[in-house]
Amino acid sequence: MSSLRFQVIGEAFKKQPLDVVMPTKRPEEYYGVNVFNKASMFKYLPGDVYRKMVDIMENGATMERSMADIVADGMKRWAMELGATHYTHWFHPLTDTTAEKHDAFIEHNGKGGIIEEFEGKLLAQQEPDASSFPNGGIRATFEARGYSAWDPTSPAFVMDDTLCIPTIFISYTGESLDYKAPLLKAIHAVDKAAVDVCHYFDSAVKKVYSYLGWEQEYFLVDEGLYAARPDLLMSGRTLMGHGSAKDQQLEDHYFGAIPERVQAFMKDLEVEAMKLGIPAKTRHNEVAPNQFELAPIFEETNLACDHNMLVMTLMKKIARKHGFRCLLHEKPFAGVNGSGKHNNWSLGTDNGHRLMSPGKTTEENLMFVTFVVNTLAAVYRHNGLLKASIMSATNAHRLGGNEAPPAIISSFLGKQLSDLLDSLENSSSDDLFKIAGKAGKKMLDMPQIPELLIDNTDRNRTSPFAFTGNRFEFRAVGSEANCASAMIAINSIVAEQLVMFKKEVDALIASGMDKKEAIIKEVQRLIKFCKPVRFDGNGYSEEWKAEAAKRGLDCQTCAPEVFKYYTKDETVSMFESVGVMTKAELEARNEIKWEIYTKKVQIEARIFGDMAINHIIPVATAYQSQLVDNVYKMKAILGDEGEKLSASNIELIKKIANCVHQIEVGVTELTDARKVANRLNSEYEKALAYYNTVVPKMEAIRYHIDKLEEVVDNALWPLPKYRELMFIR
Repeated sequence: MSSLRFQVIGEAFKKQPLDVVMPTKRPEEYYGVNVFNKASMFKYLPGDVYRKMVDIMENGATMERSMADIVADGMKRWAMELGATHYTHWFHPLTDTTAEKHDAFIEHNGKGGIIEEFEGKLLAQQEPDASSFPNGGIRATFEARGYSAWDPTSPAFVMDDTLCIPTIFISYTGESLDYKAPLLKAIHAVDKAAVDVCHYFDSAVKKVYSYLGWEQEYFLVDEGLYAARPDLLMSGRTLMGHGSAKDQQLEDHYFGAIPERVQAFMKDLEVEAMKLGIPAKTRHNEVAPNQFELAPIFEETNLACDHNMLVMTLMKKIARKHGFRCLLHEKPFAGVNGSGKHNNWSLGTDNGHRLMSPGKTTEENLMFVTFVVNTLAAVYRHNGLLKASIMSATNAHRLGGNEAPPAIISSFLGKQLSDLLDSLENSSSDDLFKIAGKAGKKMLDMPQIPELLIDNTDRNRTSPFAFTGNRFEFRAVGSEANCASAMIAINSIVAEQLVMFKKEVDALIASGMDKKEAIIKEVQRLIKFCKPVRFDGNGYSEEWKAEAAKRGLDCQTCAPEVFKYYTKDETVSMFESVGVMTKAELEARNEIKWEIYTKKVQIEARIFGDMAINHIIPVATAYQSQLVDNVYKMKAILGDEGEKLSASNIELIKKIANCVHQIEVGVTELTDARKVANRLNSEYEKALAYYNTVVPKMEAIRYHIDKLEEVVDNALWPLPKYRELMFIR
């Protein structure tokens, strides 16, 4: 056993960096070459069709079905020149993954051969099986019909030999079965509501864009070691494992020199991302060993969500070429930082106003304060829903530990903005809107160091929804999640709040109040209203948990309970009022969330029981037998002196026996708890039972397994340990 274990580990460590064939051109020369973007459309489409497509992509103009044949022909010619032989509708079902069915560009030619064709009807829609994806009861198994429909606002792209067409996915009866359809509706809702409010300040505004800049954290592990861990293979995280003597406590990995093999992977990843039009900007070591981050430049939210799903696919694919496996689970290793996906969200107008940035004039600063305060009011009003939008069985392991924000949604603003809102609360002086549009300067007492530009706000790592100068950073989003879930919630609640704001201001104006005075009056009311959600302190403290409860913020940490926010009356009313989702769709998503939670914990529990019985106990008892044999031989040779000298081994035998007994009893109880939970009919009750009875038993058993890892002969231990998994050689 020991020789096999060290052979696996040795082979993993012997892997050398692959030679990355870097393009000889600069990034700007190959950026977007695999995307049917404006440049490609200009070349392959007639002028009038090209202009119409640009209008659709930039302004949301209506797509005419008659255009589809022309676009399909141009798209096919472009894709085939890149080597494409197939096409697929690429969509985002409610699994936090992507889905695709590939069809070849071939049809019968009527003469016994084939011809390569791609008609508009194939571009516009396809018919995936709607009963085989999560649908929350909207579709019965025998009701299989569903539709994927082209989203022309997100450009098609070529991946390997396939033309990928971004689409929405809906049921035969019209309900959304994906993330993209409600996301597009939420983006439209916030656009319309924000334009109406912008007209108080600038009547020339025609469109407001929702922007997203995501930061993708991930772990890399050697593929050989990954293959020797059944828990990593099937659940994405280590279900057992004693902490390494050295992990992140020296804080030497964060922003450290990137390991050579990882650098090669990152270069390869960035090249492929750039070809797909993904503007990869930042790469660095993260806090935990083997943890890294990639972040692109901000993009329009729909496109940014698509690009994030593509990047996660590329990460997994390219990692294997370099002898790695990419882990996107939020907490693959206990005791060190988990991985998040910070969602930096902001709004901007078609004529250049950055609505989350201070301006240069009083009017611009009043507009800035208006949008910031309305966002805070929306976050306060729906703080439970925001948490539900990022909660999952996997992200629940990360929240509240090792720099991850707690499961209480609050907002950090920083001293300058907090002071401004506090002053504005009871005053209408124009001086309050004289906010510095740029960061202030600070001179260091070192002549050779240039002046530093200091930001208007500090950062608060424990804040789930922090204002960071020109955007809000939703830090609670999990690393393997689809960004669209959080973006649907944020854009929808802000749209609802802006509609309510305009209604109140219009009423004040109608009563005879000056427009500016009416805006300030309503802003002041909202500042008072949303004050409970503002918190600039330590989100990890026990005092904050008690204070947050007093403020009326949701402090629930049980995932199945948190999901209930999707069907609360105020949530249903909000989504229906802005035209994003219906009550039936929300109820379906709730069922899906409970079901997925149950299945993920169920899978972990099954893996855990198998590993405990078939991997851990045999090794522990084998080592125990060696110790027993040693004790007998010591006593036989040395007599009473041998018995004394064997005292420590006898104690170790007892310790192993106790741990093995506790594991055996625990696994039996774990299995019984699963059986009881599985018999429950309600998806909610089943998920709750798994949370309350299955998860705690796994944690209790793990304690004894990790204790065994400390004492069993290292050469016998069947699993790669944290000290081996978490350090790339």
